[in-house]
Amino acid sequence: MPAAPVPSLPEPDETPLTGGNVSDGVARVGDTVRRPAGPWTPAVHALLRHLRSVGFDAAPRPLGIDDRGREILTFAPGRTLWPDRMDLLDPPERLARVARLVRDYHDAAAGFTPPPDAAWQYLVPVPDDAPTVIGHLDIAPWNLVVDESTDSWVLIDWDNARPTTRLWDLAYACHGFVRLTPVPAFGRPDRQTADRLRLFADAYGLDERERRDLVPLLGGRVRGMHDFLAAQAALGVEPWATHWREGHGDAWRTDAEYIEARADLWLRALLG
Repeated sequence: MPAAPVPSLPEPDETPLTGGNVSDGVARVGDTVRRPAGPWTPAVHALLRHLRSVGFDAAPRPLGIDDRGREILTFAPGRTLWPDRMDLLDPPERLARVARLVRDYHDAAAGFTPPPDAAWQYLVPVPDDAPTVIGHLDIAPWNLVVDESTDSWVLIDWDNARPTTRLWDLAYACHGFVRLTPVPAFGRPDRQTADRLRLFADAYGLDERERRDLVPLLGGRVRGMHDFLAAQAALGVEPWATHWREGHGDAWRTDAEYIEARADLWLRALLG
């Protein structure tokens, strides 16, 4: 059942939040964030309420729908890691903390029973495997808000949440946080990257079979983003068509090729 609208009350001035690639209509109002709602919003809010109920607090708390039809979420103070705070993850223990956060989320979500009328947003690609968890589907440095003053780490932007597998969700997180890319400004030497991938897998707690299964997903998940943008651009769907023209598709393809060409290196590191 959709959340009931919150009565209109006097509000402070709104401050548009412009970070990220898809932020039209997102604003801060006091200690809340207002975002455009969609058919998926009731299911996402049910998920977020469940996470809070089982002690996972690294996600916004849903507060309903305002009188303009926007979802209301608690505001997460701090800034995202991307693009200029990635050095916060240089210490191995910080990178391991991200992996444990992902594992904590998956464990918390494992006990969630979606509403019978749940309508998820089927935007990003997922494998055909039987889903095992409601994944975030966009666990990345641009969606992790860190407040160093309080040591608070919060995952935001849950609109893409939907049934998937733990490994598919984790593969995307590996790409962004381990930095599986050849781009000099963001990547690392291959051996160091492989070591950090091993650290990430260790901190998450993957067993040997899961490590083997993860390797082909690392490139597949990233290539899926290229294919998604290509398909949306061909249809002229915004904002994806603009992202394609700006070269986002090329970036995803370059990273996918880099990851796939080093599959043996990743596997040796994960099993070594």
